Amino acid sequence: MIKWLVTIFLALAVLAIATPWLEHLGVGRLPGDVKFTARGRVYFLPIASTLIFCAVAWLIGRLI
Repeated sequence: MIKWLVTIFLALAVLAIATPWLEHLGVGRLPGDVKFTARGRVYFLPIASTLIFCAVAWLIGRLI
């Protein structure tokens, strides 16, 4: 259980650090991606981008 929590935490940390770089590639501008500001902070929910990344990861996994 601890291994999964650490893995999820590290994945979220890497994604948070990589978000500005990924925005230059077009991630976050798809229909279904939500970006809003509350109390001076920007929150980003990449729902459509996540689905696309999951599909690509699944395809890579099936090919390997």
